[in-house]
Amino acid sequence: MLLDEVMPRYDVVERHATAVRASPAVVYAAIREADLIAGPVTRPLLALRALPAAIPAVLRSPRDALLEWRDRRARQGSRLADLESFGFRLVAERAPEELVIGALGRFWMPRSRLCAEVSAADFADGPPRGFALAGWNFMVTPRADGRTELRTETRVWCAPDVRRRFGAYWLVIRPWSGLIRHAMLREIRLRAEQRQ
Repeated sequence: MLLDEVMPRYDVVERHATAVRASPAVVYAAIREADLIAGPVTRPLLALRALPAAIPAVLRSPRDALLEWRDRRARQGSRLADLESFGFRLVAERAPEELVIGALGRFWMPRSRLCAEVSAADFADGPPRGFALAGWNFMVTPRADGRTELRTETRVWCAPDVRRRFGAYWLVIRPWSGLIRHAMLREIRLRAEQRQ
């Protein structure tokens, strides 16, 4: 697995899978085409995640906060390539089987802006003090029954000085993170099955 090569060390892991009635090539293409933050689960959870950072902005200047929100919505895409606007980067790919997305940030902070650049080399070096690295993959595997297995795995590796803070955050966020991953897999599955 490519994720094992990029990120063999991690502190937490979360895995999810679904079976798709489509060929592996169609499923792999759907990973890039699907609306990853669509649906009744993902958008509200991401909005809730942004709320702690939004409250101080609204209190300072409701007008400026509204303009910033409108601007962000106008620029915000929801496909894999669009996630780069949030700070996620494609750090490795073995098409048409697996791709790995990476992020470096302070995920537990209300304004957890991700670092603009992260690469496979950052995963080899480990997270710098005060930060955590997240690695997240999508993997496509043909099944004997003719369907395709679509899996995703999320790993987080924390710098020693923030491991406890992230651990407390993870206790709260993990179930919601799982719901988001399930919703993403569902959107990819629906996209692939529509194209099949």
